[in-house]
Amino acid sequence: MILAKKVRLRPTKAQEQKLWKSVGTARWAYNWTLNKQQENYKQGGKFISNGDLRKELTVLKQTEEFKWLYNVSNNITKQAVKDACDAYKKFFKAQTKFPKFKSRRNSKASFYNDTEKLKVKKNLVLIEKVGWIKTSEQLPTDVKYKNPRISFDKKYWYISVGIETEIEQVEFTNSMIGIDVGIKKLAVCSTGQNFKNINKTKEVKKTEKRLRRLQRSVSRKYEMNEEGNRFVKTSNIIKLEKKAQRLHRRLANIRTNHIHQTTNAIVKTKPSKVVMEDLNVNGMMKNRHLSKAVANQTFYEFIRQMKYKCQKYGIEFAQVDRFYPSSKTCSSCGEVKKDLNLSDRTYSCDCGLKIDRDLNAAINLSNFGKLAV
Repeated sequence: MILAKKVRLRPTKAQEQKLWKSVGTARWAYNWTLNKQQENYKQGGKFISNGDLRKELTVLKQTEEFKWLYNVSNNITKQAVKDACDAYKKFFKAQTKFPKFKSRRNSKASFYNDTEKLKVKKNLVLIEKVGWIKTSEQLPTDVKYKNPRISFDKKYWYISVGIETEIEQVEFTNSMIGIDVGIKKLAVCSTGQNFKNINKTKEVKKTEKRLRRLQRSVSRKYEMNEEGNRFVKTSNIIKLEKKAQRLHRRLANIRTNHIHQTTNAIVKTKPSKVVMEDLNVNGMMKNRHLSKAVANQTFYEFIRQMKYKCQKYGIEFAQVDRFYPSSKTCSSCGEVKKDLNLSDRTYSCDCGLKIDRDLNAAINLSNFGKLAV
C-alpha cells in the first residue's frame, strides 16, 4: 500500500518567492482548463482531452503575453491541467460535486513536482526551478516517490510524497470491534473504550473564543473603511486576517491530531475486524442545529483514517448500511425500539437491559460483523 510522508520545508525568502510563483501558475492553469471545458460544453462540444489542452497550452506559451509561464516548471502546468480534467470527469460520473475555480484567498496553496526531478539528500530536497531547500527531517531515500506535492498551510511550507509500504503482519485477537461515532463523544467502541469530543475541551473553546473576537474586530475595521459599495483593505486588516488564519490552522491541527490518536488506539488493540456505520454526513449537515457540531467532529476524516490504518495492519474493515438500526436495536434480545428519540441517551428494553445508547449501537455493529463473516 502507499502511505504519505509529509515533511516541513525551510525555504529562504528568495526560494519562498519562487514557491509562490509556482502556486500561482498551478492555480492559473487549473482555472484556465476549467474555463475551457465549460465554454466547450456550452457550445455543445465533447470533452476536451488532457493531451489536447496541454498542446494548446504549449502553443500559448510561445506568445508574448504568456511568456511568464516559462518561469516555473512545465510539469506544474501539465499536472494542473490533468487535475482539472480529472475533477471535471468525476462530476459527470456523479462521483463528486462540480469543480470550483481556485481562489487566491480561499483555495489551498499547492503544486506538483515531477517525481523524476525530485532529488533528496541529507535534510535537503531539490524542487524544480526553485533549488535545494532545507527540510526539518530526512525524507526516505532509495525509494520510488509517488505524487509529490508542495503545499502551504498559512504558516509553513511542506512537501508530501507517497511511498510504497508493505502491509505489516500482526497477530490478531479474535475480537471484532464495532465503533459508533457521535457528537457527545467522538467514538464509542463495543469493547468499552470511549474517546472524548475534543471540541468540548478547554483548549479548543479558548481558541474558538479568540477567533470570534478577532473576526468581530476584522468586521468592525471593514465597516470603518467602507467607501461607497467597496471596502478598503488596510494593513491592520491584513494583519488580523493572518492571525485568524493561524487560529483556524491551530484548530484544524488539534482535531486532526486527536483523530490520529483515537484511530491509533483502536487499531493497536489488534482486532480481526472493525465495523462502522456508513454515515450520511451531508444529510446531517442540513440540520442547522447540529451542522457546526457535525463539521467540527470531522467524521469523514475519522473513517478515512480507520480505513487506511486497518489496511496497513491487514485488519478487515467493514461498513454497515446507513439504514441499519444500530441505535434502536436491543443488543441483548434483538428487539427494535422504533420510538427511540435522539434525547434518549440510555437504552431501556423490556427484556431488562439498561445500557448507554452509544455503547448499545457499538455492540450491535460488532454483532453484525460476526454475522457477516
